[in-house]
Order: sequence, then structure tokens, then C-alpha cells
Amino acid sequence: MYFLYSTILSIGFLLMLPLFLLRREKYAAGFRQRMGNYPPFIHDERTVIWLHCVSVGETNAARPLVDALLAEFPGHRLIVSTTTKTGQELAQKIFSGKADAVFYFPFDWKFSVKKALANYEPSIVLLMETEIWPRFIREAKRRGSKVVIVNGRLSEKSFKNYSFARPLISDVLAKVDLTLMQGEADGRRIEKLGADPGKIFVTGNIKFEQTGESADNELTKLFRRRFGIDGAKPLIVAASTHEPEEKYLLESLDGELGHSCRLLIAPRHPERFHS
Repeated sequence: MYFLYSTILSIGFLLMLPLFLLRREKYAAGFRQRMGNYPPFIHDERTVIWLHCVSVGETNAARPLVDALLAEFPGHRLIVSTTTKTGQELAQKIFSGKADAVFYFPFDWKFSVKKALANYEPSIVLLMETEIWPRFIREAKRRGSKVVIVNGRLSEKSFKNYSFARPLISDVLAKVDLTLMQGEADGRRIEKLGADPGKIFVTGNIKFEQTGESADNELTKLFRRRFGIDGAKPLIVAASTHEPEEKYLLESLDGELGHSCRLLIAPRHPERFHS
């Protein structure tokens, strides 16, 4: 199963190579690290906890988790990885003073995964929001790491996609030590895929654990001035949008904007901010 998975992954990489070359600035970031070439990590007697977040959303959601880990385990070392460039930039910004290392997650090939795990030697691996990487999880368990899925979610669409590789996914999920899902439906789906029902717990969405800042802080005031928000009209925030969702939203609010409400659009991908 794993050989077939690696073969498909390699073919997919080759097919994506033209896109990589066309958008080199975006995909070249951290390429050496993704291949398993990391700065040497100096070890001591402290336990290493590896937290992985895919992109900006997961990295932001991990804030309360990071604070809780540092408060609960002050004698441990925390390292944070991300997949995307924007996620890496945010992680470097908000975790640089808290984590012992912030870096890119390795490609899920055996050689790159082994090099990454050998360098950092984590005792515990926390994967935010159902990041299922077969080679990584298998190698982490082989090295004795505890693997935990945190704030897991599994939509019906993702469930169907994973079902095409059910034998492989079931084998991987059976290796996970703890699966903490956002909702009951998420828990049922991941159990059907092969996760141990005795290790599945519904814990809610960690994003709701974040403490909101005062609406009167300086950053909020600056934000209001920048966008001309005076509180006189309701503000609609369209966050994490994809094309063509903005078009449909503008059409549905035609005639209302500027008169009865204001609209702020925050696209899912930062590179679309100026589009």
C-alpha cells in the first residue's frame, strides 16, 4: 500500500512540476526543508512536541493550543511546522518567541520524512485539523512518537475522497494514539475510515477558545479609520472566500451596499487581495 501511495505521490509531483516552475516564488519557499534538509536541532533532555498546521487558518487556530501547551508543559520544547508559505510567515511571526523551531513540513516521501523526524526527534506529534500523511505518521510511530489529531474535522466530501484509499487510510488512522474531533459527525466519519473508536473524542472547535480582544484597542481603532468604519451601518465580513463567491455576494447585495450596510471581503488566499 505504501509503495503504491509513494508512486502516486511521485507521479503527482512530476505532473505539478510545470506549475511549480511557473509559480516558483510561491512554491520554492522552503523547498530544501520540504526535502528534509533542516538546520541541525540541538537536543537536550527535554521532551519535544511537534505541532503541525497547514496554513494561516490552522496556525491562527493553534494560538490557544500553543499557549496551553507552554503553560501545562513548561519543561517541554515546542516546534511548529506549516505547509504553505503564508502559514509559515504567520507562524514565524506569532510563534517565534514561543517555539524552539518554526519550519516547513516535509514532503511525504520516506527519505524526507525520515530526515525530518531524525533531526527533531519528537516524542509527541500534534496534527491540526485532520492532516493525514501516511508516510509521516507511519515513520513517527516507528520511532516511538505519540501521534494526536487535534481539532479534527472531516467533511462529507473529504470522507468520500479518503474512502477511495480506505485500506491505506484505515491502516494509518489505526496508528493514531488520540483523535480529537470538532463535532459528532466528524467523529463518526473518521471512525468509518478506520480510527479506533475508543480513541475518538469530540472536543469542539478550538477556534472558539480564543479570547477576543477589546473593540477599543489601538489596532481596532486603526482598522476602523483605514476602512472608514464608523459603526453607523452594519458591517458584513465575507471571510475566507474563493472565486467566484465574491461575485455572487456582490450581486446579492446590489443596491444595499453603502446605503444600509458595509461589506469587507477577506479572500482565503492572500495573493488574491488585490484582484
